[in-house]
Amino acid sequence: MKKLFSLLAIIGIILASNCSRIPENNDPIIGYWEKVDVQTQEQTGKQTILQKWTFNDAYLGRYNHEVNRKETIKTDFKWTETDGLYTISYPGTDLPDQTVSMQQTADGEILKDAQGATVAIRN
Repeated sequence: MKKLFSLLAIIGIILASNCSRIPENNDPIIGYWEKVDVQTQEQTGKQTILQKWTFNDAYLGRYNHEVNRKETIKTDFKWTETDGLYTISYPGTDLPDQTVSMQQTADGEILKDAQGATVAIRN
């Protein structure tokens, strides 16, 4: 009788694990994006600001912000896609949500905001 219950338990576990498949996400935004700005100010001199977004297939990602190679912000984000517009939100931070669209140019793929400014370039 113990063997029968063990066999039924194993079959139940196998059937339950096969039913919980995660759908595959092949969205074209998945990958590494970045933006580099170089600013010159009288008080601080030359500053290099690097922003990096890494989008993954679980609708999550990692955002890094560096000033002169020193990390100032490192946080996770969530993203959604609706009709070609991507909304990036940074839960637990005071960073505002961003809405961007992906565009193909002669130089490669870029993310643009609603005003047409370049937010990031695929790297």
